[in-house]
Amino acid sequence: MTSPVVASADVLILGSGAAGLSAGLRLAQAGIKVCVVSKGTLAGGSTLWAQGGISAVLDEDDSVEAHVRDTLVAGAGLCDEAAVRFTVERGPACIEWLVEQGVVFTQAEGEQRGQRLHLTREGGHSHRRIVHAADATGRAVETTLAGLAAAHPNIHAREQCVALDLIIDKPNKRVLGAYLLDRRSGRVETFRAKAVILATGGANQVYLYSTNQFGASGDGIAMAWRAGCRVANMEFMQFHPTTLYHRDSRSFLISEALRGEGALLKLPDGERFMPRFDERAELAPRDIVARAIDHEMKRLGIKHVLLDISHKPADFIRAHFPSIYQHCLSLGLDITQEPIPVVPSAHFTCGGVVTDLNARTDVAGLYAAGEVACTGLHGANRLASNSLLECLVFADAAANDLIRELPQMAEPPALRPWDESRVSNSDEDVVVSHNWLELRTFMWDYVGIVRTTKRLLRAQHRVDLLRREIVEFYRHYRVTHHLIELRNLVTVAELIVRSALERRESRGLHFTSDFPQTDDVAAPTVLVP
Repeated sequence: MTSPVVASADVLILGSGAAGLSAGLRLAQAGIKVCVVSKGTLAGGSTLWAQGGISAVLDEDDSVEAHVRDTLVAGAGLCDEAAVRFTVERGPACIEWLVEQGVVFTQAEGEQRGQRLHLTREGGHSHRRIVHAADATGRAVETTLAGLAAAHPNIHAREQCVALDLIIDKPNKRVLGAYLLDRRSGRVETFRAKAVILATGGANQVYLYSTNQFGASGDGIAMAWRAGCRVANMEFMQFHPTTLYHRDSRSFLISEALRGEGALLKLPDGERFMPRFDERAELAPRDIVARAIDHEMKRLGIKHVLLDISHKPADFIRAHFPSIYQHCLSLGLDITQEPIPVVPSAHFTCGGVVTDLNARTDVAGLYAAGEVACTGLHGANRLASNSLLECLVFADAAANDLIRELPQMAEPPALRPWDESRVSNSDEDVVVSHNWLELRTFMWDYVGIVRTTKRLLRAQHRVDLLRREIVEFYRHYRVTHHLIELRNLVTVAELIVRSALERRESRGLHFTSDFPQTDDVAAPTVLVP
């Protein structure tokens, strides 16, 4: 059975987080017809769950140079300084744009609403520069932008759809559109577009424990790799140091902003331990804090450490962290009176699809913005709250480039429909669920916070076996949402392991016991299909 071409647009945007929605709105406001595809609801992108905020230089005591310097330090020598400066310089304008769209940020105390935004501080930052909406910044941004997108006449939203693969004109290395699986009907549709923006987020569900929702399966990275794009720095997977440890709450993030406002990390006996690892203590970059927690947990054989902000006034805690306070209270934990049990979890993909400062990839007409991309901003470790900033800046860059280039882009030709004539329905979906669990488990055990060559080689062997089994399954049975994600996850796992094996040093988020030194010269790990 085949499925006909059912839709087309000037620009197809895969993903509905901050990158996808802001790019879509900017294009639509310029009169361009856009389709935004979301795996779930339009407001269900990963941005929805971001707590901390957006970094931007808005205080007179702060400076672009200071923000650039903090980013370069956190990136452990691997950032592209031009990309860092490009991003940081455009931060204030992006915040202003969000305010114009109606996003309501927390105001500074004692100031009239709209006069001045409250700025908090997070690990690795030398100044207060984090714009936030209490402790639910992502929700404020996501719901506002999604509401605007849903109402805009130039935006067509396709909810409950999963991108299966990009359609590529291989001789000309040009994108023509994508195949989409409608999760509700099970139908695969062919979608034509002059240009495609990948805004699919990261790949952190490749690990057993993650702060991300289940949709973070590396779809855009895997699709771009199959399409012929270079991928870089995939060994640098960031583990957030503080995820709530509780049997009734899966991977609830405890924002870094708590440490920015004075929360202390402690052992079960009440001893602070971060000063032993770094002079910045709780405000050290995330890779240092995560490794310190991992070290103490292994040294003492404990399942978690404690994050304590109970020494702060209760009213202050409830006002600044209402979501975290209420969630913990619902589990019987009053953070105004007692510490929070926390553990590290996979959180952010620092590498991804190689792009330039216009968000262009190696394939003509194909752009990438947000966590799916490797812009050079993050280097070997992302500075806190630079992620939403990157989404906004490079979505703007992609939109501006497309506004200039679309009039010269040719209409894509008629496309071959998806062919299901030689496949059947699977009666062994247990294979998919079993492989999903096996992949995420050995990636956590062998390619986690601390690595060795022996563990990486074990992971490589298992990835190869799983990949062959998944490819065979993919060829013979009708695709499902979970099979698509599993196929992409095993591709991403292979890229992570290959990159980690190529880096024979320890730098930033990649720490290997076999090569604990840091080389004098930093170089990105670039994989070519």
